[in-house]
Amino acid sequence: MSDLFKKAISLGWGLTIVSKEKVEKVVDDLVKRGELAPSESKDLVNRLVERGEEEQSQFKTFIQEQVSRILHDLHVPSGKDVTELKLRIAALEGKIAELEGSRTE
Repeated sequence: MSDLFKKAISLGWGLTIVSKEKVEKVVDDLVKRGELAPSESKDLVNRLVERGEEEQSQFKTFIQEQVSRILHDLHVPSGKDVTELKLRIAALEGKIAELEGSRTE
């Protein structure tokens, strides 16, 4: 994923792409400045990482739904549709080959 895309996502989704290391660094800074008790830091890191994972999952679901909707609206065939068409084409090619073979006999 490009950095620009990651930055765009992070603007709207907060912790979605923040790594655990970055979260730990920010929390450590809060502890050093006395804004957070050391005993609370591990719990805060865990909650922030968990929240980021939740947001990432929600974002992934949101994107999948939007892409599916757009592809459907544009009438783009699904992989299943393409596979079915390939099978139909192969069957028709087989019938044509049979017909051509019976004409030359």
